[in-house]
Amino acid sequence: MCCPQNIPAAGRGKHLGFAWGPGDILVYETHLKPKEAKGPGSPFIHEVQKDEDIYSPILRKLFNESHHIFVGLQTIRDDLPSKNKKPQFVSVSKNYRSVIRACMEELQQVAVSSQDSQKASQYENQVSILLAIELIWNLCEVLFIDAAPAGSLLLHLLDWVRLHKTDDDVKMRDVLQSESPAAHHSYWDVPSGNQTLTEFDVKWRHWHEEIDRCLQDNSFASNQHLETICKILSGDVDTILEHKNLLSSWYHFLVTRLLYLHPTVKPTELHFYAQTSLSMFLETSVTEPLDSILLAAFEFDIHQVIKDCSIALSNWWFVAHLTDLLDHCNLLTSHNLHFGSNLREFLLLEYASGLFTHHSLWQLAVDYFDHCPEFGRVYLELQIERVPLDTERKALKVLRICEQRQMSEQVRSICKIMAMRALRNNRLGSALSWSIRAKDAAFATLISERFLQDYCTKGTFSDLDLIDNLGPAMLLSDRLTFLGKYREFHKLYGEKRFADAAKLLLSLMTAKIAPRSFWMTLLTDALPLLEQKEVIFSANQTYELMYCLEELTSSLNKTVPSPDQPMQDDEIEVTKVELLRLALARNLAMAIVKEGTVEA
Repeated sequence: MCCPQNIPAAGRGKHLGFAWGPGDILVYETHLKPKEAKGPGSPFIHEVQKDEDIYSPILRKLFNESHHIFVGLQTIRDDLPSKNKKPQFVSVSKNYRSVIRACMEELQQVAVSSQDSQKASQYENQVSILLAIELIWNLCEVLFIDAAPAGSLLLHLLDWVRLHKTDDDVKMRDVLQSESPAAHHSYWDVPSGNQTLTEFDVKWRHWHEEIDRCLQDNSFASNQHLETICKILSGDVDTILEHKNLLSSWYHFLVTRLLYLHPTVKPTELHFYAQTSLSMFLETSVTEPLDSILLAAFEFDIHQVIKDCSIALSNWWFVAHLTDLLDHCNLLTSHNLHFGSNLREFLLLEYASGLFTHHSLWQLAVDYFDHCPEFGRVYLELQIERVPLDTERKALKVLRICEQRQMSEQVRSICKIMAMRALRNNRLGSALSWSIRAKDAAFATLISERFLQDYCTKGTFSDLDLIDNLGPAMLLSDRLTFLGKYREFHKLYGEKRFADAAKLLLSLMTAKIAPRSFWMTLLTDALPLLEQKEVIFSANQTYELMYCLEELTSSLNKTVPSPDQPMQDDEIEVTKVELLRLALARNLAMAIVKEGTVEA
């Protein structure tokens, strides 16, 4: 049921190379020239998608709606008695089928209204696939999930056929609504349809013998139509097959045959009638994939149904959800695969991996991985790293998913990627925020350095809200701690809390929190405090500032001046040092006088 993709070079004997992607394959022609190669080379690269359905807007609704049903199914408690869970499982199955039908109807409407014949054909193809899926699912519901016993089994099968052969419904309605139903041209076709047969089912035991007697007596010999109906009601297979044009398929023939021959058929007897009905109805021995799947279902071979569907269908949606439901019903025997996972988990992992290649459906896949206890987390960790972080909003979504599942390695990776991207775009605040979230001390130090360099260049801080609200995060690295405390100094100074500001400024240098390269800036910041009329720095604090200045100047004197550094910069530094020494000496004198006066 998959649509093949034509690659011209493959038909000309060319040597092809390929590269695997998460959801597709890139195929290209190589430089190797086999002898049998024909025609000119091709410069094109072909993208072969393994699952085109996820890119259909209408089928995306199927994936979204079924996701909600799947998540709800996982909440049904395992400890409930089977008799209590069975109605819930049947309800879940019907919910899945209703979603399939809704998508099918929408596709039919789009196919009819489409002006593009190629698009219309594509939609019709999708409708036929969904029809087959719903047919198989409904039969599995009757045989496996609802598990109807003998007696009611045939009634369920009649409903199954009725749901998938709507032309009889239309005929019946036209006949009954006409002025003279008996004179309607379709009157004699309708009784062989399944609606009327369902009504006959309750009474057939009472008049079956009478029908046989009437046939033997040739009571209806004068009316060919009545005689034909009586033969059908008596279960004459040859007569039913003579009117096979009124039957849509071999399984329609099967249910019709059972109704007239064996209405109390047991589930274990179905496979015999299914096999013989198939061979009787089909004129050829070649069967379609759908026939093989339905036959396997009638034989109660669940694993064969799943296997054949996996081969025939173009994606894993159907087999993944059906297998999950059957597994919840405890209908799948232990069927471990060679790598240790069970069948349910394998199919869910494959389906979810396909969803991860889509730009929005990847979010649904997370829940599927969550409910795969053995390999789900490993798959999620591998797949989540492949999600392109196109925007910060998307990155936050991915990050939230990882944080909720304690995926610390992935959290760090995402934050580092976003921090680097923000840094390249000179968005220092965002870069710092991401590095803090990643708990990356080295990167936080690097960005803090950039903040300080910007301050030295511009004289102001950018992203003040972030720096003001660092809180305990500033302890991530020494440089980040200094950045936060230095900003706190500016706030204290702005609030005219000069004593607190002076104390903090001094502690940044004496505790070695401030980088040595920033000491001159700090000492320069101390100048306005030293020039205040009121003494801010005490004598001891002034001595400590003098010590820091001398330590800084002595280290500067030892460094060899760079030839690239202009002489003007050296003169500015010398001027700063002289001004600081003068201000410190003046402040020390004032502090000694003040402290001596207080003591006296």
